[in-house]
Amino acid sequence: MEKFETFTGTVCAVDRANIDTDALIPKEYLRSIKRTGFGHALFSDWRYNADGTDNPDFILNQPKAKGASILVGRNNFGCGSSREHAVWAVAQQGFRVVIAPREGEIPAFADIFRNNCAKNGVLTIELSSEEVDQIFKLVEADEPLEATVNLEEQKVVVGGVEFAFDIDPAVKEKLLLGMDDISETLLNEAEISAFEDTHDPQLATA
Repeated sequence: MEKFETFTGTVCAVDRANIDTDALIPKEYLRSIKRTGFGHALFSDWRYNADGTDNPDFILNQPKAKGASILVGRNNFGCGSSREHAVWAVAQQGFRVVIAPREGEIPAFADIFRNNCAKNGVLTIELSSEEVDQIFKLVEADEPLEATVNLEEQKVVVGGVEFAFDIDPAVKEKLLLGMDDISETLLNEAEISAFEDTHDPQLATA
């Protein structure tokens, strides 16, 4: 997994709440577990017409969202089934960050989606509803909207407006170091090898 570094990218804002994992990647794309080739499937039911052509009304197909790497949605983003393919599709489309708001007791992100993002190098940023409303106002312009994300300083600057965000320190460290669960485990490789050299596997049998 690549280290997460400060970057500036284009914003793509999808003004819908409760975007579930079936909307992110419909079930017909779940046949493969190769973890590649899912970018084109992101939002496919909204992104494409019945004949497979691009739907010009969907934001991802509009010029101002071309090459976007920062995805903004409404609350409860990534709800639904636990399919990790949804995050693969988000990442393989080129999105490195997903921003959503918490509204009272309604979360910004579904827990499983948030965890899957962290494991795949995608940063989830939770802002207030008012802050996300500001971003949606900024993105109404016809020109592309740029934002700069600085994970180290925990801030995102959108169209010149700065927003601070909180993040779990452990998740922050993993993203900054580019570590997934396997990489984290391998930090203890010497101890694991030493244990395997002295451990009698027969002791584990019933």
